[in-house]
Amino acid sequence: MPPERIERKLAAILAADVAGYSQLMGADEEGTLTRLKACHCELMEPEIAEHRGRVVKTTGDGILIEFPSVVDAVRCAMDVQRGMAERNADVTDEQRIEFRVGINLGDIMIDAEDIHGDGVNVAARLESIAEPGGICISESSYQQVRDKFTVHFEDMGLQQLKNIARPVRVYRVPIGRSAPRERPALALPDKPSIAVLPFQNMSGDPEQEYFADGVVEDIITELSRIRWLFVIARNSTFTYKGQAVAVKQVARELGVRYVLEGSVRKGGNRVRVTAQMIDATSGAHIWAERYDRDLSDIFAVQDEITASVAGVIEPALAEAEQQRVLRKPPERLDAWEAYQRGLWHFNKYGPEENRTAQAFFRRAIALDPNFAPGHYGYALALQWDIWHFSSRPFLEVQRTPREEAQIGVSLDDKDATAHAVLAHMMMWGGDWEAAIAEARIAVVLNPNSAFVISMLGCVLGFGGYREEALERLQQAMRASPHDPLIWLWSIWRAFLQFFSRDFVAALQTLRQVIRLRPSYAPPYEYVAASLAHLGQFDEAREALEHVPPQSVEQLQRWQHRPPWMRPEDYALRVEGVHLAAGDRG
Repeated sequence: MPPERIERKLAAILAADVAGYSQLMGADEEGTLTRLKACHCELMEPEIAEHRGRVVKTTGDGILIEFPSVVDAVRCAMDVQRGMAERNADVTDEQRIEFRVGINLGDIMIDAEDIHGDGVNVAARLESIAEPGGICISESSYQQVRDKFTVHFEDMGLQQLKNIARPVRVYRVPIGRSAPRERPALALPDKPSIAVLPFQNMSGDPEQEYFADGVVEDIITELSRIRWLFVIARNSTFTYKGQAVAVKQVARELGVRYVLEGSVRKGGNRVRVTAQMIDATSGAHIWAERYDRDLSDIFAVQDEITASVAGVIEPALAEAEQQRVLRKPPERLDAWEAYQRGLWHFNKYGPEENRTAQAFFRRAIALDPNFAPGHYGYALALQWDIWHFSSRPFLEVQRTPREEAQIGVSLDDKDATAHAVLAHMMMWGGDWEAAIAEARIAVVLNPNSAFVISMLGCVLGFGGYREEALERLQQAMRASPHDPLIWLWSIWRAFLQFFSRDFVAALQTLRQVIRLRPSYAPPYEYVAASLAHLGQFDEAREALEHVPPQSVEQLQRWQHRPPWMRPEDYALRVEGVHLAAGDRG
C-alpha cells in the first residue's frame, strides 16, 4: 500500500515570541499575562487580520502565523512592532513587552490545522536571533520584499541557525528600540502630524539652494492652514539640513507620523522637483510626484509647485488617516478617529453607509462636543441623506444640517472646511450671496484645499456666477484628480453647463457621471432635457426610460423648485424634461 501523500505548499511564515518572557513572568506573573493578552487582542489580532494572516498556533508567549505573501508578513510585523513601541512609550523596563520576529518564505507540510517543515523551523530560528523589538528575515523573504519597502534591510551575512543544516543569509529591519536614536523620541500629538524636511539640492548650484529652501518654507506655511494637521515648524526641520538621516528617525525625534521629503535638480533653464510623503510608522509611501518646470519666472514656479504639493497632500493625508483608523477597533477611537471613520463611510456613497457615517460623526461629537469637524461632518452626512437617499420634500429637512454647520464655524472660525460646509448649507436654503461670501472666507483660510475650492465653485454656480464657478470646479479637479468626491464635482459642472445652455458639453459630462454613479437619478433627466433642447426627441424619450426604477420616487420631489435652484434654471430644466416626455405644445 503506497504511503499517504503529504500536502505541501510555499508560504510566508512569521514566528514571534516575547523577549525575556520568563523574567517578566517571574517578576509579575498575573500582570504580564494580562498585558500580553491585551497586546494580542488590541494590536496583534487586528493587524494579522488586516494583513490576511492565519494564526496556526500559540504557545505561551509564542505565536506562529501563516501569510499568503511575504509582503503581507513583513508589513504586519512592522505594524505590530511599531504599535508595540507606541504602547511601550511610557512603560518601565520591568513591565515592557517586546516581541522578537522571524520571517521566512519556504516549503511547508500541512497537517490538519498545523504546519511543519524547514520553512517553519527557519522562521523560528530567525525569531530567536532577532533583537527585542526587531525583525529578522531570510534571504528568500528578502528577495520578495527588497523593492517594495523604503526601509533599510541590514545584511547580517550568513548565519548558522540552530538545527538548520545549511547557513542562511539573514537581513534585519531595525524597528522600535533596536533602531538608533540620536535624540529623545517624542510622543505623537492627538491629531495627524507631519514634518517637511529640507529638499536636497541635486544640482551643485548654490543658487538652487535658495529655491529649494523657499519651496519647503512655502509648503510648511500652506500646510499650516490645514486646521486638523499638526505641522512641525521650519526651525525644527531645518536642523536636519545636509544630514543623511532616516525618515523613521526624524519622525521619532520630532514626534510625527508623516514625513515629506524631496529634491531639486536644475538643468539648463529647467528645474525638476520631486517630493514624496511617507508614513513613518510603516515606511509606506503615501504620495509621490515629480514637477518639471521652465525657470523663466522662478517665483511663479515656486508658487505653482507649492500650491500643487499643498493641495494634493491634504486628501492624501486624509485617505492615509482613514486607512489607519480602519485598523483600529471602533471602541478605541477618539473624536478625530471617529470623524475619519465617518468620512470613510460617507465617501462610500450608499444609504446604509451614510447612516453608519452619521453614527460615527455623532460619536465624535459625543466624545468631544467642542470638536468642530464632528459637527460639520454630521451636517454633510445629513445633507447627503436628504439629497441622495430621501424622498421627503427638501424644505422639511433643511434646518438641522445648517445648525450643525454653524456650530462647526462657531467652534473654530479659522477652519476653512467649516466655512465651506456652512456656505453649502446656506446655498441649500437659497441664500446665494451669503453662501458665496462664506465660501470666499473659506478659500482665504485655505486656498489650496480642493474641497474648499469645490464648495466655492458650487455656490457660485447655483448663484448664477457660472464662468468663475466652472473655473473653480476645474481647479478642484486638477488639485485632487483622484478625490472620492470628483463625481459630485462633475455633476455640478454638468448642471452649470446645462444652465448655461451648453447642452453638448453638459451631455458629455453627464454621461461620465452616469458611468461613475449609475444609480443616481438626476443625471438621467438632465441628459433627456439636454437632448430635447438639442431637438433629439427620440433619444431624449429613451433617456427618460433609463431612469433607475428605485429613483422615480425621489425624482417626484423635483416637481417643485428646490430652494437652492434659481427660478430661471429650474424653468429650463422643467422645459427640457417636458419636451423629452413628448409635451411639445
